[in-house]
Amino acid sequence: MDGISSLNANTAGAAFRLGAAEQANLDRIVNEVNNTLQDGRRPQQELGRDDFLRLLIAQLSHQDPMNPMEDREFIAQMAQFSTLEQMTQMSADFSRLTAMLSGSEASQALGRNVEIFDGDRVVQGVVRAVTRGADPQVMVNGAYFNWTQVQKVFDD
Repeated sequence: MDGISSLNANTAGAAFRLGAAEQANLDRIVNEVNNTLQDGRRPQQELGRDDFLRLLIAQLSHQDPMNPMEDREFIAQMAQFSTLEQMTQMSADFSRLTAMLSGSEASQALGRNVEIFDGDRVVQGVVRAVTRGADPQVMVNGAYFNWTQVQKVFDD
């Protein structure tokens, strides 16, 4: 920190450039802090809406006051954010719809004969119970199976 303290004392109130040694020292300190902060974290492969908002706020906070972001750039970024938000909501809605359809489909098999592929064996029997939820299960011959394992449903 001695290099940074002396740098601040020598350049108070003036614009300055870091020398090679000072830049290397600053980079080392930044890397140490980043490594400490990232301990146990894993980087994400996708950006979400919170990440987008943080980037936009950082961009607005650090823009050049003599050359601010133009209105159309800001509007374009807000339109991108709005689109991202709508896509996120649609994805959640589709997930709920898929779960509902799967549960409804499983419920309609109640009392019917089904054929289930369970690994290497084929199980046939009447569906006696159905569980609800994102991954519905059917009870056939006293055992529960995932609805996705049902290959055939027979009409009585």
